Amino acid sequence: MFRLPSLRRTLEAALRDAGSKSESIRASALTDLVHHAETSRAEVLAALERGLRDTAAAVRSAAAVGIADVQGKEVLSSLLVAVEDDDGYVRQMALAAIGELGDRRAGERLRRALSDPRPEVRFQAVIAFTRVVPEDAMHAIDLALEDDDASIRYIAVRCGEEQTLGQDLPVPAALLASASDLLEDPDTTVRVAAAVLLARSGESNGVPLLVDVVRGRVTTREHEDEAAAVELLGELRVTEAVPHLERRAFSLLGFGEGRFAWQALVSLARMGHQRARLRILRDLRSWSRDRRTLAVAAAGRAQLAEARPIVEAMKGDEGRADAGTVAIALDQLTSGVVAAGSLAIDGGAL
Repeated sequence: MFRLPSLRRTLEAALRDAGSKSESIRASALTDLVHHAETSRAEVLAALERGLRDTAAAVRSAAAVGIADVQGKEVLSSLLVAVEDDDGYVRQMALAAIGELGDRRAGERLRRALSDPRPEVRFQAVIAFTRVVPEDAMHAIDLALEDDDASIRYIAVRCGEEQTLGQDLPVPAALLASASDLLEDPDTTVRVAAAVLLARSGESNGVPLLVDVVRGRVTTREHEDEAAAVELLGELRVTEAVPHLERRAFSLLGFGEGRFAWQALVSLARMGHQRARLRILRDLRSWSRDRRTLAVAAAGRAQLAEARPIVEAMKGDEGRADAGTVAIALDQLTSGVVAAGSLAIDGGAL
C-alpha cells in the first residue's frame, strides 16, 4: 500500500515527543531535533543531553548520534559518562560521537579506552583516538594491530591507511612491516585489508592475495576491500588477473555481470583492454543518464583519453550527466591522476 513519507516534526512537536511514553517515539523525536539545532541550539542540546540519561538504550544511542550530528561539544562531559553505559551499543555510539566531535579534552579518556577489557569499546576507541589525538595515532594503531580481536586488528589497518595515505603521507616502515605480517593473519578480512594497504603503498607482496580475492578463492566481510582489490589490480597492471576481471565485468551467457562489475571494467580499461574501453565509450552514448554518468566516471578513473571529447561535450549539461562527475572526470583525464573516493559505486550490474 502506498504511503506518504512522514513529515519532519517541528521543534515544538519534537520537544514534546521527546517526553513520550513510547521509546521509539522518543528516539525518532531526538533524530528530528537535530534539524532544528541551527535556530534553537540550546534547546536541542538540552534535550539530547537528557536523552543520554533515558531509561531506554535506543533513546540513549539516538541522543549520542544526535550530539555528533550537531557537533555538540558543549555536552562532551555527558558523552564521556555515556562511555560507561550498561548497554554495549550505547557505549559504541558515545565513543563514535566523541570521535566525530574531535575535542581534545577527550584524549585521556580515549587513551584509557584503548585498553578497555570490552572489545566493542576498544574498537570504537581506536577510531576516535586517531581522530582526536592524530599526533599520537600510531601508538593506538600499533596497540590495536596486536589485539586478540580480529575486528580491532582490521580497524587498526584501516585507521593506519586513513592517517597516512588518506592524508597524502607516506606509510611508516613499521606499519608496512606490520601489514606484511598480517598477510598471515588467521582472519581473512584482516589479511585482505593488509594487502590493500600494502598495494596502495606500492608494495607487491600482497598482490597474490588480491588476485585470489578477485577470482573468488578468498572472501572478505568488507565489500569495500573487495572492490578495492578489483580496482587495484588494474592500477598495478596485474595481467594475471585479466580473466578473473573479465568474468566480473562482462555477462556470462547473458545472465548478468558479477560483483563489482563497474570496478572490474575500469581495471580492464586501465590495462588497455579493448572490449572494456569500447564498452565505456558505448555507454557514454547510452539513452540512460545514470548509465552515461557511470561511464563518465569510468572514463576518468580509467584515464580513457579517447573519451575526452565526449565528456567535454557534456560539460554544463546536467541533462546528459551529473555535472560534478563530469568535472572530476575531466580533471582526471587532464592530470592523469585518479581522485580517491571521487565516486562511490556499489557492486553489481552495470
